[in-house]
Amino acid sequence: MIKVLVNGALGRMGHTVVQTVLQQKDMELVGAVDKFGKDKTVEGCPVDTDLVRALETCKPDVVVDFTRPDVVMDNLRIILNAGVNAVVGTTGFTQENLEELKGLAEKNGVGILVCPNFAMGAVLMMKIAAEVAKYFPQVEIIEMHHDKKLDAPSGTAILTAQKLAEVRGGFVQQGNPDEVEKLPHARGSEYEGMRIHSVRLPGFVASQEIIFGSMGETLTVRNDPVSRECYMPGVMLGCRTMVKRKGLVYGLDQILE
Repeated sequence: MIKVLVNGALGRMGHTVVQTVLQQKDMELVGAVDKFGKDKTVEGCPVDTDLVRALETCKPDVVVDFTRPDVVMDNLRIILNAGVNAVVGTTGFTQENLEELKGLAEKNGVGILVCPNFAMGAVLMMKIAAEVAKYFPQVEIIEMHHDKKLDAPSGTAILTAQKLAEVRGGFVQQGNPDEVEKLPHARGSEYEGMRIHSVRLPGFVASQEIIFGSMGETLTVRNDPVSRECYMPGVMLGCRTMVKRKGLVYGLDQILE
C-alpha cells in the first residue's frame, strides 16, 4: 500500500485528491494537512495544520501538494528534507525553484514530480501543438482559468510555450511594426517571440487554446476541462511512479509510457 498525505486538503483540488485516494485499492490516506484545518475533517480524516508534525506522525510514502505559489517552496523543502517523495500540482515555479528542488531531491534520495497540468487532454494538447509548430511557427496562447487562480500566466501556458520554443528554432514572429498598444499589455505577455494571454473569470476550470496562423488560414488546438476529476488519473499515476523514482521530474508527459 502506498501511504499518501495530502497537503492543502481543504482546497478544491486537495479535497478531490483525498476523495480519489480513498477509492484506490493500492493506496492508503494516512493524513491531511491544511493551514485552515483547525478542528476540521475531510472525508472523515482529521486535518492537521502543521506539516512537520503530520510528516512525523503519519510517515507517508508520498505527499501530494496542492497549496499556493507563495508557500509551496517552503512546503517542499520540509517534505524533501524529511526524506518523503512529492507530487506537486501547485504552480508558479521559477527555473531557480526547479533547480533547487532537483538538488534537494538528489540530496535526500527521493523523487518529486512537478506537474503544471495533470489532465491527459492537456498533455496531448501540448504534444499536438509541438508538432503543429514545426509547420505553423506563428502562434499565440490563450489560457482561461477561474477567478481565484493566484498566478498568471498558468504553469500549463508556460510549459506549452517552452515546448513550442524548442521546435520553433528561435523563430521570431513578425508583427506589425506600426502596432501601438493603447492600453498596457493589451497584446499579452511575450515569451520567446510568442504572446501569452491570461483570462480569469468565474465558470472556467482550466481551459487553454493555442492558435496558429499562416497565410490564409488558422489552426486551433484547445483543451477544456469541465471538472477537476480529469486531473485525478494523472495525480494517481504520479503517486505510483514517484515512490519508485528519484530526482526531479517536470511534467506529466515525462512519466507516461
